[in-house]
Amino acid sequence: MVDGERRLTYGELDEQSWRLAHLLVDVGVKRGDRIGIYLDKSLEAVVAIYGVLKAGAAYVPFDPRAPVARLAYMARDCGLSVLLSGVDKAESWGGLLSQGAPLETVLALNGEAPELAGTRILTASALTDRPGDPLSVRAIDQDLAYVLYTSGSTGEPKGVTISHRSALVFLEWAVDLLSVGSRDRLSSHAPFHFDLSVFDLFGAAHAGASVAIVPPETAMFPVGIGRFINDHQITVWYSVPSILTMLAVRGGLEEGVFPMLRTIVFAGEVFPTKFLRRLMKLLPHVEFYNWYGPTETNVCTSYRVPLLPEEQDEDIPIGSAIANTDTFVVTDEGRRATRGEVGELYVRGATVMQGYWGDPQRTARVLVEDPFGGEFPDPVYRTGDLVREDEVGNYRFRGRRDAQIKSRGYRIELGEIETALNAHPGVVESAVTAVPDEFVTNRIKAFVVVRGVIGKAELVRWCADRIPRYMIPEVFEFVDELPRTSTGKIDRQALSQARR
Repeated sequence: MVDGERRLTYGELDEQSWRLAHLLVDVGVKRGDRIGIYLDKSLEAVVAIYGVLKAGAAYVPFDPRAPVARLAYMARDCGLSVLLSGVDKAESWGGLLSQGAPLETVLALNGEAPELAGTRILTASALTDRPGDPLSVRAIDQDLAYVLYTSGSTGEPKGVTISHRSALVFLEWAVDLLSVGSRDRLSSHAPFHFDLSVFDLFGAAHAGASVAIVPPETAMFPVGIGRFINDHQITVWYSVPSILTMLAVRGGLEEGVFPMLRTIVFAGEVFPTKFLRRLMKLLPHVEFYNWYGPTETNVCTSYRVPLLPEEQDEDIPIGSAIANTDTFVVTDEGRRATRGEVGELYVRGATVMQGYWGDPQRTARVLVEDPFGGEFPDPVYRTGDLVREDEVGNYRFRGRRDAQIKSRGYRIELGEIETALNAHPGVVESAVTAVPDEFVTNRIKAFVVVRGVIGKAELVRWCADRIPRYMIPEVFEFVDELPRTSTGKIDRQALSQARR
């Protein structure tokens, strides 16, 4: 692992993570426990992830920039008694506790930490006398490996639970497909609370490749990204399309740049065909892959992008099922769709999640018995995505069934934003819409009815304490009332026509 000027070998990672695993077991961590990781993306965060897994527990990565209220909810929801963090986050620990986070132990991995009433505080010095040898903890492939929280329509995030088997089946397929080897250098662009990071970190380890962390000051700037790819001689790049769109449009690239780069994989949102074609022309020596899959399924379909004709403007396919995964399309009438028919995509196989943590009702709505299965129950995941299968067997994305959108690769439930806005004492009601954007897929706009004098700045501050930054609306339109349908519901179709 490369993190700026710092380096971590696999030998060092192995020893340091075993020391951490021993410490976790010593403070009472048991197989199946959930451990929070509240660190900026760093070598310490990597050691933390491996240490948690080696202790037989599951890691729960926090978004370091998320509001404390959201993180406290995750800690309560998942029952986090142990938090791995850094001293730069110490000011937030008290806030987590005051909002009900059940933290018993906080381990600061990068320096001395202040005392915290009622909570045991440990520092990295506690690791020095722990052995760097393997533990006897037994974990099997069905055990929980990590929990990733995504936006939820009820106003609270939902925890997607992924087993070791689920992650490993995806990784074995991905490493084999891309022929990743020990000479490769992978980029690590996605934050660890985002599912794209699973390939970067564990795919590199599976192949013995090196992986370089894209620093935050570079991650969103196309010229900096281009410099990073060159400086680190990256051979395999994986990110959301919006980043690659900026690289193609504003990166100042010339044809044939990045001679070491051999593969680009993108996932998480639609890549506008015109920008993808531009990038492919600049990088004719690079293979391009489109991977699709909600967090609940890891990646479940893949498509290798061929040369794109100038006249093609239709979105490229999301491909067909990966190895050891079954996918099929179901119509509104409940029958299996024929080629060309639009229906909801279902996914069956080892890559599918175990469920939403602590929420059996929500789990039951999306993990259902295979409608075309045999005698024994076989759960399948309903993606909520509408697709059609084309004439050669590739799926083409056609939209969502619900109010969920994608923006900059993040999956966002518009209902969660509305819940945050409506909680403001001066907001009478609100409705949030998505405005299509060719660079980031969607921008977010809020229509708000208020009492008194309330401006955008006030609502932005209010939201910043409740939802992640990427979910805060960019545009607020203050209206006297929201349009209604004949049944009295908010007329979202009317709003969508006025949203631009």
